[in-house]
Amino acid sequence: MSGLAAILNDRGYSVSGSDKQPSTTLERLSASGIKIFNKQNATNIQAICKSNCVQPLVVVSSAIPSCNQEFQAAQKAKLKICHRSDILAELIKQQPSIAVAGSHGKTTTSTFITTLLAQSNQDPTAVIGGVIPYYKSNNHVGQGKFLVAEADESDGSLVKFQAELGVITNLELDHIDHYKDLDSLIKTIKVFEKSCKNSLANFDCPTIRQNIKASNWYSTKTSEGVDFAALPIKLDGKRSIANIYEKGRLIGQISLPMPGIHNLSNAIAAIGACRIAGIPFALIKNIISTLKVPGRRFDFRGIWEGRQIVDDYAHHPSEVKATLSMARLMINSKETYLPQSSRRLVVVFQPHRYSRTKQFLKEFAIALGESDLLLIAPVFSAGEVPIQGINSQALAKCFKQNYPTVPVIVSGNLDDLTKIIKNNTQNHDLVLTLGAGDINILWDKLQSDKKPKSWKASKLAA
Repeated sequence: MSGLAAILNDRGYSVSGSDKQPSTTLERLSASGIKIFNKQNATNIQAICKSNCVQPLVVVSSAIPSCNQEFQAAQKAKLKICHRSDILAELIKQQPSIAVAGSHGKTTTSTFITTLLAQSNQDPTAVIGGVIPYYKSNNHVGQGKFLVAEADESDGSLVKFQAELGVITNLELDHIDHYKDLDSLIKTIKVFEKSCKNSLANFDCPTIRQNIKASNWYSTKTSEGVDFAALPIKLDGKRSIANIYEKGRLIGQISLPMPGIHNLSNAIAAIGACRIAGIPFALIKNIISTLKVPGRRFDFRGIWEGRQIVDDYAHHPSEVKATLSMARLMINSKETYLPQSSRRLVVVFQPHRYSRTKQFLKEFAIALGESDLLLIAPVFSAGEVPIQGINSQALAKCFKQNYPTVPVIVSGNLDDLTKIIKNNTQNHDLVLTLGAGDINILWDKLQSDKKPKSWKASKLAA
């Protein structure tokens, strides 16, 4: 929403918006001339209508419930209301666009594409779900011909996008509040792929390979039968070195300044997208070494009393597994791009949504197995009603059944975690916070809450 607001404001529209929580993003929007309301009241709509000579268009996201006061006021005033995806779809139509879809890696791949285009003097416009390090923002209003957009599949709205190039990273069942099964997701992605002029898809994902007829393919496993391939030569805790193939021909080698085969997969997707867009590989190769992951993707927050604190958005079992594998690689190889090497991996996991926790309880328990110590925060509801028997204690119990020798602690709330971390971690621990909720504020709590007022925790047998 903030990215769309910035672009529309730059293109001459009068833009207003509201959010219940203050943030640097809101401060930036306000500084650019956008009117910001810090409460979502019916009076906001009334004030906007009075201050404009034309009826405003009201844009909402899927997160806005029908009981929202602003939404109800807009309905009462008979204003036109549209979904954020409708605005993004119009922007995508207006210029050559690259839309990135898939269950995992969308934000990172979109960030890589944006960065490669930016440093190739293309000055793209970008609307992405995470902070792009190159721009230090989740959006950029460029003057170049390209637009890069993250195509979120969570509510199915990406079927509206008609991009010049659609990139599909992988497909797994998620967002079960919208999709009843994997087939439902596949049908949605098929519509998205057919709506795009060209497509680029991950050959390594069996679900995509068996169901999507992409016009271009990429892989980190084979160079045969694919358009773009990055075959790893060396993977350690600092970097990923790979040979790059285009239509089966070796064209060069890259050194990606981050570990993890999933990051290499995102990188070859970005390289492929930029090559299709006409960017010379020689130019891309020189830029690869400057790539950085977006905010909340293995995001180093700082060192707290000898512990390195890293935050990651992972909230699906596959994402958790990939992130923990990368952290474990750093510890075992004793090579890392973090400031110091670590001896243990302490995972602080915040389950996201009761429905997702119920659907993937066993998968989460297995995916968290690389932990030397597991701390589990309460489920972040994201507005869902609790499900009986589905909670952090249930996840801890399932985890212990799979890994009986690994200690696990369930916390009562985020404030508890500061003392739990202080009492149960040590120097040279890598403390990795995982989740799509508000677990990322733990770093700030560790910084400020030196002496939590109270805490409760249930500790299962180590």
